[in-house]
Amino acid sequence: MTPKTPLFEKLALIGIGLIGSSIAHACLRGNLASKIAIATRSPETLGEAERLNLGSSYHLKTEEAVKDADLVIICVPVGAYETIAKTIAPHLKEEAIVSDVGSVKNAVIRQMKPHLPENIHFIPGHPIAGTEYSGPSSGFASLFDDRWTILTPLKDSNEKAVQKLTQFWEGLGSKVDIMDANHHDLVLAITSHLPHLIAYNIVGTADDLEGVTQSEVIKYSASGFRDFTRIAASDPTMWRDIFLHNKDAVLEVLGRFSEDLAYLQRAIRWEEGDKLFELFSRTRSIRRSILEAGQDIDAPDFGRTKQKDD
Repeated sequence: MTPKTPLFEKLALIGIGLIGSSIAHACLRGNLASKIAIATRSPETLGEAERLNLGSSYHLKTEEAVKDADLVIICVPVGAYETIAKTIAPHLKEEAIVSDVGSVKNAVIRQMKPHLPENIHFIPGHPIAGTEYSGPSSGFASLFDDRWTILTPLKDSNEKAVQKLTQFWEGLGSKVDIMDANHHDLVLAITSHLPHLIAYNIVGTADDLEGVTQSEVIKYSASGFRDFTRIAASDPTMWRDIFLHNKDAVLEVLGRFSEDLAYLQRAIRWEEGDKLFELFSRTRSIRRSILEAGQDIDAPDFGRTKQKDD
């Protein structure tokens, strides 16, 4: 139900790509803020956001956008967070909530917390949603519907501020979970970061493989490889920063993956079909659990020819 009174008087979005523009769309749909200020360094991107009517005001300077904002959400690659924190800190409204949408959380806290004033509420966040597309025109209001958003409050975070930010994300359509930052980074390393690393690697291997032409790779792509290419088409700047800023968790999970891959390699070499069958049977249950949790649909091509998905 759309609230009669907006949760926030002013929302500032720093960055207006897929996630930022989708927040704007969903915020407008849910009447969650009276005003939306949009900031980005690119005049072209800012002009596109204005043509799409995503906000109330448009700024090339982040400090102008955050002035008097009750909620500030940073929606840029995590490598830029420290610079943004330093820039906006002197201009933040007292008691403002500052959050983000980054896929790593420990690095975000390390980069931002030392520079933010004590009279604001810093509550990192991460919506588990997205597509391989980028830019203001890629966003849509339903991106967060029935998807999880994870908040990783600090130990001294204000409970009322956490509740209000939770209410905001629920208003955008999300289900909200609270998690420790360390645990978040490990969970996302296995559920998101490692799959992306594998996708980038296998598509790169196909491109480099001698004896198989690029036209053949494209022409004969079965659904498995095709889905890898969808993941590998994600924003390269964003994913470069994710791997550099969550390297400990990614390397830990990658080490375990390498060991399991070596196990499969031996099973194939020695024709140990029972080991292969046992693993393939076990992993099918994970897929069923994802369907039962409503995190994907059981349709040809996962329905992706007809809808945007993450």
